[in-house]
Amino acid sequence: METFVLSLTRSAPGRSLGFSLLEMVVAVAILGMSLGALYQAAGGATRIVSTDEKMAYGVELARSLIADNAVVPGAGLRKAGKTEGGFDWLVVAEPATLPESTPLEEGALQRVSVAVKWDDGGKEREVVLHSVVAGKEDTQ
Repeated sequence: METFVLSLTRSAPGRSLGFSLLEMVVAVAILGMSLGALYQAAGGATRIVSTDEKMAYGVELARSLIADNAVVPGAGLRKAGKTEGGFDWLVVAEPATLPESTPLEEGALQRVSVAVKWDDGGKEREVVLHSVVAGKEDTQ
């Protein structure tokens, strides 16, 4: 049967068992660089989330404007506005060009374009949606 003995040995006289100043400076420098990289990544993720949130709002605003203008005057339409959040919008409807053989009246179908613009940290962003909606007869 073998017996194992664990023995502790001391280092050379005058040498401590702790970290040296150079080792501590290197460790703190590595920690600082790591924390800096994590801070930049978190900041970038926050900016991306903010940009995505504004983009989603712009798309939903454009979709709701198309839904609000599902039926437009046969002669066309042009409206603009601005939301409280700083989103500028423009709705343009004009009669769609139809082939000669189509039994529909002129203006029965309208080509609608909705543009929504906003400022996103110095960059101007824009969403443009296109659709075809019904045109109604102008009654005055």
